[in-house]
Amino acid sequence: MVELSSGIRSCLVDEVLHSIFFLGGLCSSPSSPEDILTDENMLKRLKSSYPQPFKYFQSKLPRRSPLSCVMDMIVNKTGQEKENEILSSLKALIRKLREENATELISSTVCVSQPNNKDQNSTRYYGLSMSTSECLPGRIIVAAACLSNWDEYVAGAVMTFYPTKKKKTYFDGTIKLPDQVRCQAFNLSQLQKMLPCKSCRNLFGFTKCDTRSWPYGNCAENESVSNLLKNEQEVKERSRPLAPSCTEENRKKAKESMEKELNNYLKMKNFSWDGTFYTPS
Repeated sequence: MVELSSGIRSCLVDEVLHSIFFLGGLCSSPSSPEDILTDENMLKRLKSSYPQPFKYFQSKLPRRSPLSCVMDMIVNKTGQEKENEILSSLKALIRKLREENATELISSTVCVSQPNNKDQNSTRYYGLSMSTSECLPGRIIVAAACLSNWDEYVAGAVMTFYPTKKKKTYFDGTIKLPDQVRCQAFNLSQLQKMLPCKSCRNLFGFTKCDTRSWPYGNCAENESVSNLLKNEQEVKERSRPLAPSCTEENRKKAKESMEKELNNYLKMKNFSWDGTFYTPS
């Protein structure tokens, strides 16, 4: 990680430290930065180079999970077009984390999206499943991502169901991705292709799906599709939610519901949130 910390990637190191420290404090057996960084020299170096994560991990929420930041480091270093190399690097990273028993940081799947499945040279956008081993931190990160980081269409689709698997009666922000969009998930243990789960089908309108259903917002497709829609305006325009209940008023109500649930989860973890999301310096 340290060798990647130059230029824009130094912001990613800053961000990943904050996210790790935040999640460490939320674990059933909380860990401080000093517990996580057992090498005293490394601890001093990071405190000197990146003081903000140490200052704000107990008051500001991360915008995404730690591995999402590391994934961006890998993509930036490797080049988004080198899909196989990126997937192999992520697989190796997950294997190393398993060996070190860092289960709270492990993602199980990665997703790659492209605006045109017939054009292999079209830009690739990556995403990871939630790298949290406990239910409550996962729900917190999903809400934080929806409220601060993910594309508005992805956030709206997730808010349609969050925090349960039951669809809201007053708001439907789900979308239908254009047929030519590629959205392919892989497991990170063997890099085998995976069908989207039922939840992802409900969110993004996929025609084929697995029989399983994961909590809304947890899957790698969410981050990958969000990155796609943030950068591919034509795809986004063709993906806009069409349900009559998807109004600004109803969206605001769904957002307020998510914020309320988020605050409840944070109180359960005795986290004193200042109401802001962490921005790396």
